Amino acid sequence: MKATALLTLAMLSPGLIKRIIIMVYDGLLLTALVILFFVPFLLIPDAWEHTLSGKLFKQLYLVSISYAFFVSFWYKGGQTLGMKSWHLRLVDTDGNAVTLRAANIRYISAILSWLLLGFGYLWILVDKNNLALHDKLSGTRIVALKKKSKLG
Repeated sequence: MKATALLTLAMLSPGLIKRIIIMVYDGLLLTALVILFFVPFLLIPDAWEHTLSGKLFKQLYLVSISYAFFVSFWYKGGQTLGMKSWHLRLVDTDGNAVTLRAANIRYISAILSWLLLGFGYLWILVDKNNLALHDKLSGTRIVALKKKSKLG
């Protein structure tokens, strides 16, 4: 008999430390993408970059890279590369795949969680299900994919 891995969902979301580790991992990947996508700015004259419209464009460009990174991973497969490494997946409160609407709300409310001086993330410490503010606002949660042995 041979053992095979079967993935099941554990509905308790990971704690704050594991989420910070995942954010660092995803942050490194996002930094590499930002560097790659900022190459065109080397061709833009410095004078334009120092105007209000140039600065605004650059900020919107940065946010759009971050948005595309997170929302596309959450919507397409429920996992960023950091989440995949830790065998975690983003799902809705019923355990289903995340909708594009929920991924958008999660992205915006995750920014809000940071703007509240990290309080949105610290909420994990008092929530019985380890949910952050953006989990609650978007109707999503991060769940562990546990490996079980199945004899077959």
